[in-house]
Amino acid sequence: MDLEKSKRTRRIVSISFLIFLAILIVLSAYFNSRKKAESEPQKQPNIILFLVDDLGWQDTSEPFWDRKTPLNEKYHTPNIEKLADEGMKFTNAYACCVCSPTRMSALTGMNAARHRVTNWILRKNNPYEPEDDVLIFPDWNYNGVQAVDTIGNSVFATPLPQILKDHGYFTIHCGKAHFGAIGTPGANPKNLGFDMNIAGHAAGAPGSYYGIDNFGNDSSGNSQNVWSVPDLKKYHGTEINLTEALTLEAKLAMDSALNLNQPFYLYMAHYTVHTPIMAYIQFYKKYLELGYDTIEARYASMVEGMDKSLGDLMNYLKNKEIENNTIILFMSDNGGLSAVARGGAKHTHNKPLNSGKGSAYEGGIREPMIVKWPGITSPSSICESPVIIEDFFPTILKMAEIEIYETVQQIDGISFVPMLSGNYKVKNERDLFWHFPNNWGVKGPGIGATSTIRSGNWKLIYYYKDLHFELFNLEDDISELNNIAKKNPKIRDELANKLGTFLRSVDAQRPFLRVNNNEIPWPDEV
Repeated sequence: MDLEKSKRTRRIVSISFLIFLAILIVLSAYFNSRKKAESEPQKQPNIILFLVDDLGWQDTSEPFWDRKTPLNEKYHTPNIEKLADEGMKFTNAYACCVCSPTRMSALTGMNAARHRVTNWILRKNNPYEPEDDVLIFPDWNYNGVQAVDTIGNSVFATPLPQILKDHGYFTIHCGKAHFGAIGTPGANPKNLGFDMNIAGHAAGAPGSYYGIDNFGNDSSGNSQNVWSVPDLKKYHGTEINLTEALTLEAKLAMDSALNLNQPFYLYMAHYTVHTPIMAYIQFYKKYLELGYDTIEARYASMVEGMDKSLGDLMNYLKNKEIENNTIILFMSDNGGLSAVARGGAKHTHNKPLNSGKGSAYEGGIREPMIVKWPGITSPSSICESPVIIEDFFPTILKMAEIEIYETVQQIDGISFVPMLSGNYKVKNERDLFWHFPNNWGVKGPGIGATSTIRSGNWKLIYYYKDLHFELFNLEDDISELNNIAKKNPKIRDELANKLGTFLRSVDAQRPFLRVNNNEIPWPDEV
């Protein structure tokens, strides 16, 4: 009896030992694989698109020209300087003249003339377009971009973040969205391929930059109007700035991606430096002490607050030891605001560029741009080749090593990845095009219904309202003060033909003449 009991006991011990050993083997394999996954670098790089709202070409202490200007001395952006020191600076980078067309082009890879979201958007089926005494404006896509084809007056497209997500990226939207009108699916970035949405909705400006104002929400944290910034309730009632809150949330979102061991795409789309112009308190006093008027002191503090955000994200990458596998693209969505709401003289805030946001002149479309790609871009390198906002779509996919993908839309952008090594330049014959058959609602130089082409150093602007042309040589006249269209009819006509041919090829829209309801002629028909 004792012998049988002893045998059973030995069998139980033996089986228990084998089970324990099996558990140890499984756990060991799990932790070893996890340790290996954590120690091995991701093959695909992390990508951050740091997009600033309304940041002008001159709104940094880093010059994006061949010299430093008095306006560069006005601002303090040490982290932008650091990024330029570590990466490649682009001195001929372009976006659209207002925000929504730019954001649609980056999201879809389409030129604004093709996607037809040519003005800024907000409410469903309700274009913000003041009437004009001469022109009737086309029925453009004022409902924004959609990943479905059931919404009228919108562009149906395969969004960039959706492609990245489908190829293993953790996609993060943080800040200003402004992709789809209120009440449409595109108003929510999650419907456009983002895994996570932080504070993004239909509106393109915040109700307030201050946590003590609940970022424009009421005392209970509920939305007061279309400008109230969603989410971020944990910061309500505090003295934090919106730019800082978004930065903190972006870091938490990147933590989530790292915990999943996924490469991430962070679309860091700050609301700043868009109106309302509200001081970033940490930096405001010093600009007052420098003698700036109160508006410009507030604006400069916002610029520096944005720069701090960039620096905080760069420090995050370094502390997490992922900076060598993370690409940073820095860009603005249109020229610097100058026609309204600023201190000092109007239309001067982007000098030597003429005019500002809303204008076909360089002040409305030329942007500060930097790309840092460790191992690819050389420190303090400069690219003078022209690039435009729709180029970001194929470029980011190339960076992500995504070679095969399908889109419902035709892509107009061209990848600038070959330029980043410094050994390649886009041929001069590559032409850039802008199309704004709309009314921004503000008057000023170059502001109005226009179509524009840049071909080499030549730039031609066509005004629909009075059918006149302006021709400039940007190498000789970066300020666009000397219209030489009449002196150079051959070049004017050649560019007009290119512009008209392009606009017809993308099925662009054009305004109508109010007096007889006829369409305005294309530039090559004048």
